[in-house]
Amino acid sequence: MEEGEPLLDEKIVGTKWEVLVEEVRRLSYIAMPMVVVSVSQYLLRAASMMMLGHLGELALSSAAIATSLSNVTGFSLLSGMACALETLCGQAYGAGQYRKLSTYTYGATVGLFLACIPVSLVWIYTENILLLTGQDPAISAEAGNYSIWLIPSLFPYAILQSLVRFLQTQSLILPMLFSTLATLLIHLPISWAFIFKTDLGSAGAALSIGVSYWLNVIFLGLYVNYSPKCAKTRASFSKDVFWTMGEFFRFAIPSAVMVCLEWWTFEIVILLAGLLPNPQQETSVLSICLTIETIHFLVPYSFGAAASTRISNELGAGKPRAAQLVVCAVLLLSVVEFVISGSVIFWCRNVLGYAFSNEKSVVSYVADMIPLLCISIVMEGPQAVLSGVARGSGWQHIGAYVNLGAYYVVGIPVALLLGFVVHLNGKGLWCGLIGGATTQSILLGLITFRIDWNKQAIQARNRIFHENVITHVT
Repeated sequence: MEEGEPLLDEKIVGTKWEVLVEEVRRLSYIAMPMVVVSVSQYLLRAASMMMLGHLGELALSSAAIATSLSNVTGFSLLSGMACALETLCGQAYGAGQYRKLSTYTYGATVGLFLACIPVSLVWIYTENILLLTGQDPAISAEAGNYSIWLIPSLFPYAILQSLVRFLQTQSLILPMLFSTLATLLIHLPISWAFIFKTDLGSAGAALSIGVSYWLNVIFLGLYVNYSPKCAKTRASFSKDVFWTMGEFFRFAIPSAVMVCLEWWTFEIVILLAGLLPNPQQETSVLSICLTIETIHFLVPYSFGAAASTRISNELGAGKPRAAQLVVCAVLLLSVVEFVISGSVIFWCRNVLGYAFSNEKSVVSYVADMIPLLCISIVMEGPQAVLSGVARGSGWQHIGAYVNLGAYYVVGIPVALLLGFVVHLNGKGLWCGLIGGATTQSILLGLITFRIDWNKQAIQARNRIFHENVITHVT
């Protein structure tokens, strides 16, 4: 038992194409609802900020800066750490160790709560941080106030991220879909009331986000507690939770680094745009491109989440060939998706800018940026999917090194060179992002196709069953 359970006899029935088509179907069943879940969660914070735009330029600009800072220092960190559950819960579910899913999820929630404490301290001093970076005092004060009122949203967000992974690794996607859509529909009137029917202003927008996160947590919590589909994975809080936290942090830290390094790069590029000639236009256009990129990114990210679930389940079940097949299927899906998305965005290039601005100079500049954005979409798709493969396989630490090299050895230096030395301005900065994403996709692809899937499956089962012995002995 100390060396893990042996791999199971792996029989794949049917021709290669039949098996591949079946795997595409399974992935689509997970990925398509996850797209809606991811977009709805993104819109929850975006909707409140859009409403603030009607209170004036100060409210909008301060909320935008505070949102950017909170994403970089808080939400991306918690979301990245929670990705450790995609490895642990997914492999435990595949191995048939169903009660361990609850144990891992409890441990992750405790770990994320601990991470919320230093994040809260950073948000309390948001005004001081912004003043030190030379931001306008009025904007800094309003952004600081917004960040403080956003702190209550951290803790439900931590629980929500844990619950999402708990359900995702069991392929229970529809409950998340319904709860997220219901939360978004309730959030819109709550946010409107808090912003426009009280004197809270931007603080009301921040509070409405926290209220909506708690509602989503309650919806999912009720489902987990009472649904018969969670009966075999539902367990009470026990001392075993604390024994699993070391394993959680072993995956959570590189997972967070992996996510944050990429997320921070885009924020750095937006800040660099403010140093270019005509900074207002450059920042506006790059922000528009980043918004389009982010919305699209949620699609391949959802494919990656589906791949993470399927791969971790198959590795935990001791089926390396099936895990390898998942990689082929999800890459096929991603190719179809980014060809369609890139074509549609390119076709709409002359009108897409009007969704964000009525200024013809901005719309024209966005149209000029669209070809570069399409290239970025093509390169972002594979890396988003392959990052999901990394999470499902449990080699997030390698992904963290890849992201460090791709974006901070290649991406940012290329952006600085082309943007400020070659004087390509915003186009040069975006080319740096393309360089980083291209490097990331190539490196992740090379690593993925050199994986020893038998070894990965053995390690997964060693981890699950060896830890099971330790917790019982202790």
